[in-house]
Amino acid sequence: MRWDDFRPSSNVEDRRGMRMPGGAGGLGIGTIVILGLVGWALGIDPRILIGGAEMIAGGGSGYEQPQQQGRQGAPQDEMGRFAAAILGNTEDVWKDVLPKQANRQYQPPKLVLFSEGTRSGCGAAQSAMGPFYCPLDQTVYIDLTFFQDMQRKFRAGGEFAYAYVLAHEVGHHIENQLGILPRVQARQREVGQSEGNLLSVRVELMADCLAGVWAHHSQARWQSLEPGDVEQAVAAAEAIGDDRLQRKTQGQVVPDSFTHGSSAQRVRWLTTGLKEGSIQACDTFRASRL
Repeated sequence: MRWDDFRPSSNVEDRRGMRMPGGAGGLGIGTIVILGLVGWALGIDPRILIGGAEMIAGGGSGYEQPQQQGRQGAPQDEMGRFAAAILGNTEDVWKDVLPKQANRQYQPPKLVLFSEGTRSGCGAAQSAMGPFYCPLDQTVYIDLTFFQDMQRKFRAGGEFAYAYVLAHEVGHHIENQLGILPRVQARQREVGQSEGNLLSVRVELMADCLAGVWAHHSQARWQSLEPGDVEQAVAAAEAIGDDRLQRKTQGQVVPDSFTHGSSAQRVRWLTTGLKEGSIQACDTFRASRL
């Protein structure tokens, strides 16, 4: 992937190497890791389990103001520069595409890089949880060692695969700006777990598709893709499908517990975005087939 010419974003905060003050809402690191593993094994978002445990432990609920302040601006190390460059390119794409296709001005998210653990507006952020977007503070959180885990655990490496992960989280920010995330979260509070999981799948598949929309327009304007890049992203989407992860962790697939979508679904929606370059084509909530 050609990213050296991308404009690095200044909306980056580097907390790597900083210790999380006070732990995670009173939870020990061992508890956090166990809850993270249980969540992935059962198909439950680990943040839900950790957040619930924090409330029980007296960690509170709702928006939490992060208690740390890291280095602002684009980092100078290779992976930090890569993350800042991909974020900058998503900004340059979406500030043009979102007004044209959705009549909304794009307000870019912030990106926090951390190691092991930090605080987010949504509570504790731990490496075991993987990258995530917090709508309360409109920030993407990632421990960049996740990319090493993709290569080692899932055999899904390569720069475009890593860029897809970041663009997927930015896709959640687009959903938030379009008002989709608040409506889904409100609906999830009203329905049972099975329907709530299906809503989560639709949100995640839409973010996959929006990542493809970003790549479509990045390629059209900057010719950023090289041979094999799309295959890298498709391999990553396949590797992190709920069916693949459940079969690996618990030996069986339970579709009702899916929260992100199957491998085939994730590949389908990523490639839809890549091909169409259209937000409208990513409407998983009106799609008759996921």
